[in-house]
Amino acid sequence: MMFILIGIIVLYILHVNNKIDGKKFIEDTQPIFKFLMEDDYKFLLTVKYGNDVDATDLYGKRVRNGLITIVVFLFMFMSKMSFVYFLLSIIVGYLVFKSSYTSLKKYYNANLYKINLQLPYYLKGLEILIQHYTVPVALSKSIETAPDIFKPGLQKMVARIEAGDSTVDPYMDFALQYPVRDSMRMMRLLYRLGLGSQENKQEQLLMFSKTISNLQNKSREQKYKDRLDKMENKTMQMLFATGGGILILMVFAMMMMMNF
Repeated sequence: MMFILIGIIVLYILHVNNKIDGKKFIEDTQPIFKFLMEDDYKFLLTVKYGNDVDATDLYGKRVRNGLITIVVFLFMFMSKMSFVYFLLSIIVGYLVFKSSYTSLKKYYNANLYKINLQLPYYLKGLEILIQHYTVPVALSKSIETAPDIFKPGLQKMVARIEAGDSTVDPYMDFALQYPVRDSMRMMRLLYRLGLGSQENKQEQLLMFSKTISNLQNKSREQKYKDRLDKMENKTMQMLFATGGGILILMVFAMMMMMNF
């Protein structure tokens, strides 16, 4: 503990006297740790905070927290420093660095359920647009009214299509970003619909519409099932609470009778 206090005091004195600049140090070291940034980190941030989030700033804070943790633990183990304690300090610092990403991942997984329910209704709105426009134009126009969670993926997909990517890859990448029920199949149908001629468009659009209707029915069934499950859980909680209360009263009454 003494080493920690001494270390903190020394760092504070150096910082006050402008001998070291903690913020500049973090900014200088952040690019070194850029390789540790997860591939889906920026996407997960936009899911939780929206498109205006500053991913670079938040990542810098992750690096800062990890480095500070490592330094603190090194001071703690300074009197008995060994390779094991050094390695432990690195591991704890890495876990602190990783914790915010883990939290974002949990948040995203928790929202997959919501995404699963929203996708059919987004696709229904897209179907209406496709009746009047080509698939790329319909996708572009759908961004404004799409659920916020889909907007980053849609913007990326539309940008790739407008840049000349005529393959199925932009559609498949969108489906991979939102790996929920039937997303892969729906994106393939959408891609084929974009390739089809005007003569076949009505037939393909009808197939697309039927698939969306099936998804909407599944979504309604899921909502109804979840509502029933929630009611059953509340009923069971009430029964357990009532039964537990009665049991406690009976035990209390028996103890009172035994005392008499």
